[in-house]
Amino acid sequence: MGQRVGLGYDVHPFGAERPLILGGISIDSDRGGLVGHSDADAVCHAIADAVLGALALGDLGKHFPDTDPRWRGASSIGILETVIAMAAERGARVANADVTVVAEAPRLAPYVDAMRERLAGALGVDRDRVSVKATRPEGLGALGDGSGLAALAVVLLET
Repeated sequence: MGQRVGLGYDVHPFGAERPLILGGISIDSDRGGLVGHSDADAVCHAIADAVLGALALGDLGKHFPDTDPRWRGASSIGILETVIAMAAERGARVANADVTVVAEAPRLAPYVDAMRERLAGALGVDRDRVSVKATRPEGLGALGDGSGLAALAVVLLET
């Protein structure tokens, strides 16, 4: 059995008049949701990009372009599940995923377990194979002033 690793990154500004969705769950936020063509779930986007990268299939924009009305307001957990199905068609499955969210607010600690559970279901793995962490940018830059949120993900695939 072979292994492939992928790295994903996504960033979105706050400001949408909709719920904040991260890791497939709704998060209480006084900043509103994230601006994006889909539901802008940066966690799911980062993981999906990592899977696509591990398989050398390009990025989310190639497969789910923001110019395509089919993806307007789409559930990013659904997009992630589609990417996992693409991986399975190529004989690959997720071994584990590790995600870090970078944001001043909201505090994500109360939501980490629910995100791990939801992501594990989408990835087709046990919860102990999914890590979700959060860190603050300590006031530095656009993320530090609370304008947006970023997520980084590393995924190991078994082929």
